[in-house]
Amino acid sequence: MPEGDTIFRTARALSRALTGKPVTRFESSYAQLAAANDQEPFRGQTITHIEARGKWLLIHFSGGNILTTHMLMSGSWHIYKPSDPWQDSRSNARILIATVDYLAVGFRIPIARIYTEQTLARERKIPRSEQDVLSPSFDAKAAVHRLMTYPGYELGNALLRQDVLAGVGNVFKSEICFLLGLNPFRKVASISQSQAKEIVATAQRLLAANVLEDSSDLIVTYSGKNRRTTNNADPGASLWVYGRKNEPCRRCGTPIERALQPPNARSTYWCPTCQPLIW
Repeated sequence: MPEGDTIFRTARALSRALTGKPVTRFESSYAQLAAANDQEPFRGQTITHIEARGKWLLIHFSGGNILTTHMLMSGSWHIYKPSDPWQDSRSNARILIATVDYLAVGFRIPIARIYTEQTLARERKIPRSEQDVLSPSFDAKAAVHRLMTYPGYELGNALLRQDVLAGVGNVFKSEICFLLGLNPFRKVASISQSQAKEIVATAQRLLAANVLEDSSDLIVTYSGKNRRTTNNADPGASLWVYGRKNEPCRRCGTPIERALQPPNARSTYWCPTCQPLIW
């Protein structure tokens, strides 16, 4: 599943192509989106801004509607000039937004819905901007407080809560824990306030490092790998622990371990030497 860095870069690219330009065409295979377009056509409206909130992408229209999408495992947005060939089948297109200069096509997007500002404010599944690690309005102090309100959670699971640190996904979860020497299976109750602050700061730093203008689609956290020259198709080549089961720890040489962390069986990687379990 794309993590917050991918959605941020997608929102940035879409914003550069579409923001401030009149919509010339809008199509969707989803009934709720098509009905919204019938009631108040998007054609002629402008896109005022596009933002990422964790793993959600929000497109704001001048008429007051907000298109939200979540990629899950299969979705993606493509940007084309009108004469460009599409890189995916038209049968997989779920949403199309056109301006004079560009087409934005959402392929195989599994979740898409229209909101207003009022209905969006009542939607708990979509994080607020101040909860998004990459947002300029991110509130680090509040994030520390939110993390500490889940004392019974294992740390790895708490970091995946989008109401705690929106944008952190499975890869960043494992990497954050490793870099701070924290076992992902320890309870949040065992984490000190200063450690919680370090967790939030590390999340900000890692995600920000992966939304640079030259960032690739692969997450890079391992400082021994130069992100500007890496063409390695193995995601683990640029990571400290994620995807590196049984490979030597980059710090101590102990084989990296992997387990499916309940209750949602998410893959979790850690070094048993560098990240001892503390109850």
